[in-house]
Amino acid sequence: MQLGISSCLEHKSPEEWALKHKALGLKCVNFPVDYLAGEDTYMAYKKAADDAGLQIAEVGIWRNTLAADKEERKKWINYAIEQLRMADRIGSICCVNVVGTPYGPRWDGGYRENFSKELWNMAVKMIQEIIDSAKPVHTKFSIESMPWMIPSSPDEYLHLIEDVDRSEFGTHLDVVNMITSPQRYFFNDSFLEECFSKLKGTICSCHLKDILLKQEYTFQLEECACGQGTLNLEKYAQLANAENQNMPMIIEHLTTDKEYEDSVKYVTKLLKLHKNTE
Repeated sequence: MQLGISSCLEHKSPEEWALKHKALGLKCVNFPVDYLAGEDTYMAYKKAADDAGLQIAEVGIWRNTLAADKEERKKWINYAIEQLRMADRIGSICCVNVVGTPYGPRWDGGYRENFSKELWNMAVKMIQEIIDSAKPVHTKFSIESMPWMIPSSPDEYLHLIEDVDRSEFGTHLDVVNMITSPQRYFFNDSFLEECFSKLKGTICSCHLKDILLKQEYTFQLEECACGQGTLNLEKYAQLANAENQNMPMIIEHLTTDKEYEDSVKYVTKLLKLHKNTE
């Protein structure tokens, strides 16, 4: 596995960005700029990553490509196409988004209609359009697994892969996002095995964080930093490494650079990763 973080860390140049990640012993990075920054800028970041020996793991989209307004939807689908084209050019492992929704005010929010046949068909068509327009050669387009929109389970992800029917579509595995029941929470080691068994051969990147059951009624789960919850992080890393020895595992959703640095140190020590700052 290759450890990375979702933060771009505070920096003033592509070279400083890359060297800060390398100094933490990281092996991969999330790309810190989008295609709108311009070719000169994003290629400078690619060069800095290459020079530091860092694999570009993910290019993010994070736009509502299923927006209710047709013009907005078209705008964000075009944005996703250009992001995927850039991702392919810089050699990113994947270009990732969530499915999105047209059914409520929050673009990544939970709504009953998110699990409708209508949304499923819209999502399949949208993913196919992005892939077919961008025509990536090196990069997988992927949809992050989510708790309240598709894909919310390994079986749902397999079904989505089957319906999209594109070799350029891969799995972006966020196990914590799919831990939505007492069974998956208390037996997360078994759920981890289920995810990697069913999705074997399709996984291109993973998010790394933790999850904790709150004491208040009713059943409430809270995402938290690695080591502050009950996820079997060692098993997660072992399964990811068995799937791909260079699997990106990206620590995310912390607030400050210091929190990311502390989390990297914790995970590195826990998983006995070797820090390479040469």
